[in-house]
Amino acid sequence: MKTVDSCGWIEFFTGGPLAGEYERYITMPDSLITPTLVLFEVYRLIKRERGEEDALIAAAQIAQTALVPLSESLALSAADIGLERGLAMADSVVYATALSHQAELVTSGTDFEGLPGVRLLERV
Repeated sequence: MKTVDSCGWIEFFTGGPLAGEYERYITMPDSLITPTLVLFEVYRLIKRERGEEDALIAAAQIAQTALVPLSESLALSAADIGLERGLAMADSVVYATALSHQAELVTSGTDFEGLPGVRLLERV
């Protein structure tokens, strides 16, 4: 299983430099778990930048993955991880979700550099 974080989905939907790299993962929704926080972040940004229609298309594609809500136990785990690793709230939730499902986190977010279970896609 894999988890693609918000920056990956946004890169994919906006045709960024790493869109092709992320496409390899995003086109296999059955092997993806996605925190609902990622759905929130991607929908919000795409709606603000490109409009509601594009945001709804993005949300529909993300909804094809296994969505994971933020439960009480996951929230507490994310808080602990954030404190231990110095991660911001959203990054902590995404990372904790991936870890709780034994999923590799695929990201280009440098805040995750060096963390176990992370595949960091680097910009060239």
